[in-house]
Amino acid sequence: MTALDAAALGRRIAATRKAKKLRQTDLARESFVSLPMIKSIEQGKRCPSDSTLEVIAAALGVDPTRLLDTYTGTETRVHAALPAISASLAGYDVPIAAPRRTTEELCSAVAETVDWRLAAQYGRIAQHAPTLLDDVLAAFHAARDKRAAARLVVATARSVDAVAYKYGARDLSARLIELMRWAVPYAEDPLRTASVAYVRTEVFFTARAHAAGTRALEAAVDSAPATRDEATAAARGALHMRAAVIAGRAGDADAASSHLAHAHRLSEHTREGTYLGTAFGPESVRIHELSVAVSLGQDHIDDAFRVARTWAPSTALPAERRSGFWIELARAQVWGGRFNDAFESLKVARSIAPQHTREHPWTRETTGTLVRLRRADEESLHHFASWVGAV
Repeated sequence: MTALDAAALGRRIAATRKAKKLRQTDLARESFVSLPMIKSIEQGKRCPSDSTLEVIAAALGVDPTRLLDTYTGTETRVHAALPAISASLAGYDVPIAAPRRTTEELCSAVAETVDWRLAAQYGRIAQHAPTLLDDVLAAFHAARDKRAAARLVVATARSVDAVAYKYGARDLSARLIELMRWAVPYAEDPLRTASVAYVRTEVFFTARAHAAGTRALEAAVDSAPATRDEATAAARGALHMRAAVIAGRAGDADAASSHLAHAHRLSEHTREGTYLGTAFGPESVRIHELSVAVSLGQDHIDDAFRVARTWAPSTALPAERRSGFWIELARAQVWGGRFNDAFESLKVARSIAPQHTREHPWTRETTGTLVRLRRADEESLHHFASWVGAV
């Protein structure tokens, strides 16, 4: 870490601490780091080790990448947690332990994990995932009325699946999706069934089984509850958005356009928000318009540029979705020969959700293309490429 990087890190830690209304003594006590060390780090005089940065971030209630966007220790933590997550899944249908937490405690923990997923804080999810999976499954098996417990299982599995999928553990991701599909009938909630169908599309993306994925989503739309309020509109609209993207990857422009049109109509009656863990609303539909254009390939880049010409996602959207917009726009910009713009878009994505940006395969692909073409500011680009593993 250079002196400039250390100074910038120190300023971010100090600013975050002040925003949390903490004194340096409070941060030292909560992180178990000495007060002189905290002062030296905030002044940019000392560079914290990965472990020190992590405990400071935990004390501040943020992911380390919020303090240092080039931090890569999260990847190590995630991969270290994957075997324990797999072990928690192995006997999901076998009651082997008594509940250790109350329902209220589990509801709070699961809600926090969902927030971490939407904020793309995968390291924090991975850290707590094995224990939380064990606990929600134990609660499910112990419950007489399994509806509420099943909803906790589905929400937990979805959050953990985000980690597995983003970090390339695709077999583990598929197992987590099967857990969701096993648990959701017990929830007796058709909206949650629709949300699981939405997540299941990851399996089709991974296998490049785009035509089958389109059919599965269309069947899910047919089975979804009729539109009667914002929640039902959001459930159907999210399925249409997802179907539009996978139809685009199948090269079916007409089907993609039809699904987008349905999503747009449903968004007219829905405020932008997060419904059972899925963002939906007018802004989400606009982001998916760009996603569909990119999915359809280079012949449709003008459609992607049209979406981004006078609009960008607001901070009301989850970080993961906002960063995805900039990553996909960067891909289109490379196709259009707008290399400097592409690099700027990737940097915006990193500033919004560093973990999501770093692990996105299109980030590496786009960065690798920029490096091969020797475009954009060379020193900054190579630093970025090293961070994402593109060189």
